[in-house]
Amino acid sequence: MVSYKKLGLVNTKKMFAKAVKGGYAIPAFNFNTMEQMQAIIQAAVETKSPVIMQVSKGARKYANPTILRYMAEGAVQYAKELGCKKPQIVLHLDHGDSFETCKSCIDSGFSSVMIDGSSLPFKENIKLTKKVVNYAHKPSTTRTSTT
Repeated sequence: MVSYKKLGLVNTKKMFAKAVKGGYAIPAFNFNTMEQMQAIIQAAVETKSPVIMQVSKGARKYANPTILRYMAEGAVQYAKELGCKKPQIVLHLDHGDSFETCKSCIDSGFSSVMIDGSSLPFKENIKLTKKVVNYAHKPSTTRTSTT
């Protein structure tokens, strides 16, 4: 299990609060490749912008979850090399479709996940969402599988 903080990532709570207070938006970009990630980080550093790097189910399948985690850690280091002392980078699961996918992302250092239970009946969607939220909010030292 890896903490997003260990990777140098931030979560969206403070990021969004600052953006609301400052009256600006935070860009979010899906990426699948190193070249896409480099462009996202270069633009964020050049514009002094926080950024959300999003990973879809397809990207996890294409690029491999482990490689994506290291790419995110590399993105933080790359931003520092480009002159950003405190990069504000979120690694976000975009439209996760299962508890297992969200759990895997949380455990590998993602700082944000979105569970998409929209294909489920309303009550099942709520149940699934609560399960992911409860897992995500547990201290990392107490997380275990609740499948």
